[in-house]
Amino acid sequence: MVTDPIADFLTRIRNAQMARHRIVEIPASNVKKRITEILYDKGYILKYKFEDDNKQGIIKIALKYDAATKEPAIRSLERVSRPGLRQYAKPADMKRVQSGLGIAIVSTSKGLMTDKEAKANNVGGEVMCHIY
Repeated sequence: MVTDPIADFLTRIRNAQMARHRIVEIPASNVKKRITEILYDKGYILKYKFEDDNKQGIIKIALKYDAATKEPAIRSLERVSRPGLRQYAKPADMKRVQSGLGIAIVSTSKGLMTDKEAKANNVGGEVMCHIY
């Protein structure tokens, strides 16, 4: 039983990239689907597909690698807020990830969004993870 599904999601992607897999399959949830959409919109993954298996559903993610060096597009996936210690931030207190090169995914009252979108909408929330 997984107690932190978001950490499991990030770990599956991290492990698949270390093993140089092209595709990773992850059990679906609405939060994981939204994180996947954000990763796609920001160019960290190649493509994704949501499949229904008459249970929970599956997210298939095609990982993105650099053509010349074969390095993964995602250098780091870090879980910030966890079940034992939630991390919240106001729009003014959100720190930049890798001097603005990365993104933070924030769970706000208006849904999941990046830290830059949260600042633009002037909403704070739980900082889920950092990606760069």
